Formats: sequence, structure tokens, C-alpha cells
Amino acid sequence: MFLVITLFTSYYYTPYITIPLYLLVLGAEFFELYISRRVIAWESQLEKEDEDEPNAVNFARLFTIFAAINAAIVSTLMFSLARYEGTVVHFTPLTILFLASMYAIVNYHQLLSVLVARLIFFGATILFIPLYDIWLTRPALNSYLWLELATVLCILYFIFDCSRSILRLYMQNLGQLYELEHQRNRAENMYNLQSQFVSIISHELRTPLTSIKGSLGLIEGGQVGNVPPKIQNLVSIANRNSIRLVALINDLLDVQKFESGKMTLDISPVNITQLVKEAVEANKNYKSSMNVKFKTSGLENAVYVNADYDRLMQVMANILSNAVKFSETGGEVAISLEDDASKVRISIQDYGEGIPEEARDKVFAQFEQVDGSNQRKTGGTGLGMYITKKIMDGHVGSINFSSEVGKGTTFYIELAVTNSNE
Repeated sequence: MFLVITLFTSYYYTPYITIPLYLLVLGAEFFELYISRRVIAWESQLEKEDEDEPNAVNFARLFTIFAAINAAIVSTLMFSLARYEGTVVHFTPLTILFLASMYAIVNYHQLLSVLVARLIFFGATILFIPLYDIWLTRPALNSYLWLELATVLCILYFIFDCSRSILRLYMQNLGQLYELEHQRNRAENMYNLQSQFVSIISHELRTPLTSIKGSLGLIEGGQVGNVPPKIQNLVSIANRNSIRLVALINDLLDVQKFESGKMTLDISPVNITQLVKEAVEANKNYKSSMNVKFKTSGLENAVYVNADYDRLMQVMANILSNAVKFSETGGEVAISLEDDASKVRISIQDYGEGIPEEARDKVFAQFEQVDGSNQRKTGGTGLGMYITKKIMDGHVGSINFSSEVGKGTTFYIELAVTNSNE
């Protein structure tokens, strides 16, 4: 923009004034750019080191000095052009100074000292040009020079009012930004405390609960002698509840790890066909309790993927247990595997109630149940599918589902196929 102004004023006035001053402006701009890059480099170091306030003050001081030099050069150029015009109404120099003032207000209000330095030079020059003409010529009151002075005073008030309004808005926005940052830090601290609390409590509970579960399992299995039927029933109930509590604590710990970014996956080549077979076998007791049958297909050939074996078993356990829970008693769950040269898909289909479209967003959410009512048929915390989604994201795989109300739901996961020797 300043280059265009320089070219026009060089043509209509004189290049002997405009071009040298333009080069000086370029020099000042170059130093501002150099300081800006130093500030950016210094800012990147603040994340690694403690904030150095003296550096910030020095940078602000340098910006102010070069802003004053830049404004002084522009003001000198405009005053020189006004003197070159003589004692007339100075439309071009005053307009350029007005535009320069507005540009400074819009672009430099974040640093008050820089804005003030520029506006002092621009405003003083805007006022000095008509005053100097009046002082030289002593014109009558009906002269256009007095009108020019009155116009300049209105322009100066407008510049002052604009700068005050923009500064007020900037300070309000800055205050809101500080408040939002304070609230964000407060929320982050509360979240960290909550995560630490959940982690500590879960760890402290898991050890005794594991012992209780083991002891109840031994009693229920008759390893410590015969138990009267009434006590046997109570032991069975306690054992089932202890298993649920341990599973809940493990889920809470997994969620805490995922959200804190501490979950790591032990990736290695895994025979996904064998894993599916083992997952079906591992969940045999669960499906037997519901009298649900597992039907498998496509498990003839070995297919390898890069994955964390234990975590994929957890994924399969979560999907299979959900399929059983939402199946009718005596129903069937179909597990199939399909693969091509690039990916493998595992599908788990139940023939239960299905998932309504309006509940689709709840499936992979935290602490959400598709049936969230107090009278829901199945229990659970609503963490299983959330964890499953996180595990699949960690494998750079995908999990999704299709469902039809009254006919059932099919969950499917996809992973990239790899060579078993990799």
C-alpha cells in the first residue's frame, strides 16, 4: 500500500523526496520484522523454560522505538509533500496520514506504547500542516485554510474516539479471555483431581476385591468343603457381584488411562482367526447362562493383523457380552470373519431388540445405555463400548454397527491385514 502511494506521489510531486523516505520506511519495517521473528522464537522457548519478563519488556521497548521511527519517517514525508504543494488545501498528505492513523489503531492496539507512539507523530503532523500554513500566510477567516484546520480537528477527534473505542473493546475481550483461561485452568485442575481420585480409589479397591472374588470363587466351587445350600446361594450372589465390581473398576481404570493419554498398546502380529475362536470359547460361560448359542463362520484360514492381543480380546468380550445381553433367551449370536488383501472384518450379529436411530449416539458414549430407563433389562455402566471404541482407535481400526429395531444389531470391526512374518 505504501509502495503505491510512493509511486503516485513520486509521479505527481517529486521522487527526490518520496523515494529516499520510502527506503527509510522499508528499513524500519525490516527491523520490525526481525524483532517479530525474535519474539516468535523466544515465545516458543517459554514452553521449555520459565517466562522471562525482562525479555518481554525489552521486546516491547524495541517495537515502540521502531514504531516511532517509522511514524516519524512517514510524517516527515507527508509534511514535505505539503510544503511542496505550498499553502493550499492538502488533501493527499492529510488523507494518507489519516489512513496511517486508522491502520495503526486497527493493527497495533495490542501494544499500547506502539499505538501511542504512532498516533502522536501522525496526529501532530495532521495538526501541524494546516497550522503552519496559517502561521505563514495569516489568512482571513473566510479562507479555506481555516476550514481545513476545522476539518483536521474533527478528524483528530474521530481518530481519538476510534482508538478509545477499540482499546475499550480490546480490554473487555482481553478480560473475558483471562476469565475463560482461568475457568479452563480451574476445570482442568478439577478434572485432574477427579482423575487422580478415581485412579487411586480404583487401585485401592481392586486388590481387596480381587482377593474377595478369589475366596468366594473357591467357596462356591467347593474347594474349602461342602457349603449348605442356603449359604451356597448367598455365596453365588456375592461372587457374581464381586466379579461385576472388579469389571467396573477395571473399566474405570481403562477410561482414566485413555483420557490421560497413558494407555499403551503392545502391538505384534496376531492371528485374528485364532483370536476370534478363543474369544468365543472364553465367553462360553456367559452365553450358557443366557442359553444363547454362538454360530461362527469364516474361521478356516489364518489371517494376521498388527494388534494388541489382550486388548482385542477385551473388544471381542465387550461386543459378545452385549450381543448375548440383548438377545432373547435361547437365541443365537452369529460371528463371522471376512478378509481381502487389505483388511479383515469381524461381524457379530444378534437377533434381539435392535437399537433405535435416536439412540445411535449413545452407543459409544461414556456412562450411556441404549436403554437408559430405570426399568432396563440389562445392567452395566455404559463404559464397555466407549472403551472398545478407544481401543479400536488406538489400533487405527474402525468399529461401527447397523441395526433394525425388532430384528437385531450387527457390530463389525475392521483392521488392516499384515504379513505374519512382519
